Amino acid sequence: MLTPPRTVVRREAGLYALERALQRRGFRHVAGADEAGRGACAGPLVAAAAVLPEGRRGEVEGLADSKLLTPASRERVYAEVVDRALAYAVVVIPAEEVDARGLHVCNLAAMRRALASLTTRPEYVLTDGFGVDGLGVPGLAVWKGDRVAACVAAASVLAKVTRDRLMVELDGVFPAYGFAEHKGYITPEHSAALREHGPCREHRFSYVNVAAVSGRDGRPPRARRPGGHRPDEPMERSWASGGTVGVALGEQPRPPTPVGEDVAMEGGVR
Repeated sequence: MLTPPRTVVRREAGLYALERALQRRGFRHVAGADEAGRGACAGPLVAAAAVLPEGRRGEVEGLADSKLLTPASRERVYAEVVDRALAYAVVVIPAEEVDARGLHVCNLAAMRRALASLTTRPEYVLTDGFGVDGLGVPGLAVWKGDRVAACVAAASVLAKVTRDRLMVELDGVFPAYGFAEHKGYITPEHSAALREHGPCREHRFSYVNVAAVSGRDGRPPRARRPGGHRPDEPMERSWASGGTVGVALGEQPRPPTPVGEDVAMEGGVR
């Protein structure tokens, strides 16, 4: 397998320096992957992958780690990434799958699926924090990659904006929890709502704080729990409960396939 000669890229060289160095070594299409929602105790885990074009076309004004951007800036940068990217993919892992398979397994599987869904095949892959194997191309796990590599930052924005939009939708279904404000993360307000109302079906019951208020004596179950729904809750979900959905540019996602860890699922691409 082709690997690049040793190259030193200094952090102060800027967000595009690592990709440009790889491109100079012959890796034209460098993909970045990142996720949003690891630390949340409610809602889905969302992963995204993106390949930005070479040169000025691939430079997105204001691009940065999604956590450093305001909501309005993230939306603007999201639109720019979608417009400029050679390819991108977004994968949504529902809360029940996180419970059943475990967070870390789902995190790696989601990034692998997103990368496998790119219509422009990457020649090199950069991931945020965790290495992802089984891709068939060389790759590098970059510490705080969303602050070091533009393609990872782009994936970070795609994942964060997609997840935030889903959490706002869930707030309309479960208004008691304030999902639109805290996006499912553990805040004093969210914890108070959990104690008062108990968890809903979008909470992650494998998380200790959710299990503690679920009537299971604080023991996090490995598998998903309540099956029913409240009379005032719609049966539909905003995404396919079977595993993944794609979001993008008018292309219809293919029907979900079984959720095996190594199965590539269709994402939004262009």
